Amino acid sequence: MNNSPDLEIFAITLPGMEDTLALEAREMGFDVGSTMPGGVTLRGGWPEVWRANLELRGASRVLVRLGSFMAFHLAQLDKRARKFPWGDVLRADVPVRVDVATSRKSKIYHAGAATERIAKALDSDGFTVAADAPVILKVRIDDNRVTISVDTSGELLHKRGHKEAVGKAPMRETLAALFLRQCGFDGSQTVYDPMCGSGTFVIEAAEIAAGMQAGRARGFAYELLTTYEATAAAALRRTTRTTTPNTRFYGSDRDAGGVDMARANAERAGIADLTRFTQAQASDMTPPDGPPGIVMVNPPYGARIGDKKSLYPVYGRLGQVLLERFSGWRVGIITSEAALAKTTGLPFAPDGPSIAHGGLRVRLYRTEPLP
Repeated sequence: MNNSPDLEIFAITLPGMEDTLALEAREMGFDVGSTMPGGVTLRGGWPEVWRANLELRGASRVLVRLGSFMAFHLAQLDKRARKFPWGDVLRADVPVRVDVATSRKSKIYHAGAATERIAKALDSDGFTVAADAPVILKVRIDDNRVTISVDTSGELLHKRGHKEAVGKAPMRETLAALFLRQCGFDGSQTVYDPMCGSGTFVIEAAEIAAGMQAGRARGFAYELLTTYEATAAAALRRTTRTTTPNTRFYGSDRDAGGVDMARANAERAGIADLTRFTQAQASDMTPPDGPPGIVMVNPPYGARIGDKKSLYPVYGRLGQVLLERFSGWRVGIITSEAALAKTTGLPFAPDGPSIAHGGLRVRLYRTEPLP
């Protein structure tokens, strides 16, 4: 196995969330290089690749750079792709898919033609190329340099492996983890979501507090590479809690079906005893017992409901209740509409980055502890 400690690892996240993911990676002990649009570079060997997939809650994929070469035309691409050491990482018995992105700065500008040449090179070297292959090669042609990476994740990392039930416009777990971090959550605070849907914020917070790995219940594409060592990788996987905090993660929702989904998801995640979900209107919410914590809420907005005018009273009442009953609590609200956020009357900090989510651009509007 290639145990080189000098792999270039790229943890992908949504544009605008790079600094937050870099902070998470540093806190987890990764050797963080630089941030760039769409992700964070890490250095390390294959065990760090496995650990990044298992533990980084804000990453959507983890790529490993396999190598690069210059190519100014398709014939040159074909020749150099045939000499590329595919067998160092790819297995002949595992099909692969080629995903090419080209740049306007390159003389090779046709992604389809480039894909075909690389696929033929792989085929000539004894590898099977298939559209539904479990291993994906990510190829970027930028300023005539062809950079080849392998996706070590497989399915997107927000698919934790235990959340089967989701509602409308669900918040992805990776994004929820990053928003929680931006609101100051470190595992020690109470978290309450008064519009919890399938329970993403509550469950993610409980798992973080319990020291549970994000990817403990799923498989990864790295298991299908020549560099995989089952015993060493298994030693990195934890399925138990490192801490057992008391119940302090709460969700409520007016929809009984959503509450049932949240409870079922918490049960599958193994943190049902740390969470409590109830059916209630957001306007009826009251602070749970204990010290102030964080209210995280992803209310309806924009295309999720159609008639935005009907939402202004909802946001106004939400803000009123929070100001009246949640003194000392921090609040994080995700919405696509600045006007809706303003309607709450909450004292928000300066706007965070605009994030692509569910076909819209959304922002996290957050407060310091409410007066």
